[in-house]
Amino acid sequence: MRQTCQIVVLLFSVVLFYGCSAAKPSNIKNICAIFDEQEDWYDYANDAYQNWGSPIPVMMSMMYQESSFNADAKPPRTTFLWIFPGPRPTSAFGYAQALDMTWDGYLDQTGRWFADRNDFEDAIDFIGWYNRQSHQRSNIALNDSYHLYLAYHEGHGGFNRRSFKGKSWLKNAARKVSARSKKYQRQLKGCEHRFKSGWWFF
Repeated sequence: MRQTCQIVVLLFSVVLFYGCSAAKPSNIKNICAIFDEQEDWYDYANDAYQNWGSPIPVMMSMMYQESSFNADAKPPRTTFLWIFPGPRPTSAFGYAQALDMTWDGYLDQTGRWFADRNDFEDAIDFIGWYNRQSHQRSNIALNDSYHLYLAYHEGHGGFNRRSFKGKSWLKNAARKVSARSKKYQRQLKGCEHRFKSGWWFF
């Protein structure tokens, strides 16, 4: 009986874990296609916008850059002697590639104790929260996707010290985020009405 209960608990844990992770959208270059395929994602992104004031296209563009909407994304392992796999360079994980320490700070401040980095709803809220922190601590406008991404990557202390100045690869990535954010904004303008409209039952 005890063994049976353990098996049931294990199976429930596996179902719960995988239930939180949605499949990667098939067309991540079009924000309308993303929200069409993942029906709840617009609502979650809009909730994050309402919570933190960071525009949906900005948050989605940053997530694209960080994980390409892969729920279980991790940095590639380092190699030892060019052959053997070594440790991962950071603890970044999930849709938002949030580090352990930064994620813990998010949990402490928001009280979302059951949030998971491989859950889109939690990850998009995290990005919105972090962008709000960047606005407050580094005086970055909430629609300035270029500088928000630099702060996201370097941390607020690093950004305020301009640690990104000599990192051409990072500034190139930030320019991609900015261009994609503008593209997402144009796309969303033409389809957002579909996701905002809903059924009302009385």
